Amino acid sequence: MTDRPTRATQRVRIGQTDVEVTRLGLGTAPLGGWPEATDPTVADATIQAAWDAGIRFFDTAPLYGHGLSETWLGQKLSKLPRDECVVATKVGRLLRAVDPEEPSLFHGTPPVNPIYDFSYDGTVRSHEESLDRLGLDSLDIAHIHDPDDHYDEALDGARRALQDLKAAGRIRAVSAGMNQAEMLTRFARTGDFDCFLLAGRYTLLEQGALDSLLPECLDRGISVITGGVFNSGVLIDPDQQAYYNYADAAPEIVERARRIGAICARHDVPVKAAALQFPLGHPAVACVLTGARTPAELEENVALFDLPIPPALWEDLKREQLLRDDAPVPEEI
Repeated sequence: MTDRPTRATQRVRIGQTDVEVTRLGLGTAPLGGWPEATDPTVADATIQAAWDAGIRFFDTAPLYGHGLSETWLGQKLSKLPRDECVVATKVGRLLRAVDPEEPSLFHGTPPVNPIYDFSYDGTVRSHEESLDRLGLDSLDIAHIHDPDDHYDEALDGARRALQDLKAAGRIRAVSAGMNQAEMLTRFARTGDFDCFLLAGRYTLLEQGALDSLLPECLDRGISVITGGVFNSGVLIDPDQQAYYNYADAAPEIVERARRIGAICARHDVPVKAAALQFPLGHPAVACVLTGARTPAELEENVALFDLPIPPALWEDLKREQLLRDDAPVPEEI
C-alpha cells in the first residue's frame, strides 16, 4: 500500500457514533461460497489484499457460507491489528443442524442451516455466536438482517437487544441491512438506528431510495452503507452476467444496463467504476461495500473506485433518462 491517500481509504464517521469506516469496505458474502465454493487460502489472500490496499471496514454475516465467512474473516483478523479496523456482522439468523427453511445461495457450507430469529434472546445468542466464530470480544456494527417479513419482532426484539448490547459496550453502532428501502425508512423514523446497509436499491440501475430513505437518513444523521452496487452482476457485463437480485435479469433490465454501459464506454470509463462510485454522490452515503472472490477482483475494485470520471458521463446518463435528474453525483477526483 502506498502512503498516498485515496478515495477508498478515506475515513468517514458512522452516524453520531465514534465508528469510522473507510469509504470502500469489503463485503464477504462471496468468501462464504457465493456463487461458488471458496478456497480458504483464496479467502485469506483476498482479505489480505483488502488490508494491503488500506481497506479497514469488513462486513460479514452468519448467513454467508453458513458461518464460513465469519470464521475465515476472524482467522485473518486475528493476525492483524484489531484496533485499526471496523467489523460488522448481522443478527436475525441462527445456525442450527436442521433442515433448511429456504434454498441456500452458498456452496461448500458446513452441515448447519440458518433459521430466522429476531427475538431479543435470539439476537443476543446470534451476537455471542458470531463473536465465537470471529474470535472477537466485541463488534463495531450489528445489522438486523433482512427482517422483511418480521417487522414487529425485529423492532420489539432485535432492535431492543442491539440497543442494550450497545449500552453494554458489546457493539458500537445499531443498524439494519436490507434489500429494500421502505422498511428501512420505517426503522429510521424510530430514531434508534446509527446506520443502515442498503443493498442493491441505490445504484446506477435504480434510485428509488431518493424518495424517502436517503432524505430521512440525512435529516436524522443516519449513515447509509451501500452494497450490491453491481445489482448481482448485470452492471458488470449484461451479456455475460445477466443476473439481477440474485436471479436471471429481465430483458428490460439487461437493455437498460447495456445502455448505461454504452454511455460509460463513450467516455472510456468502465461501467464498474461508475457503479462503484455513483452512491458516494449522496451526502447520506458513508461508504460502499464491494464483494470480491479473489485478490485480483479486490485490487480491480480499489483501482476503479479511484478512477477519474468526467462530469459529462453523469450528465449524459441523465440526458438519456438513465439516471434520475435529482440524483447527486460524486465530485470529480
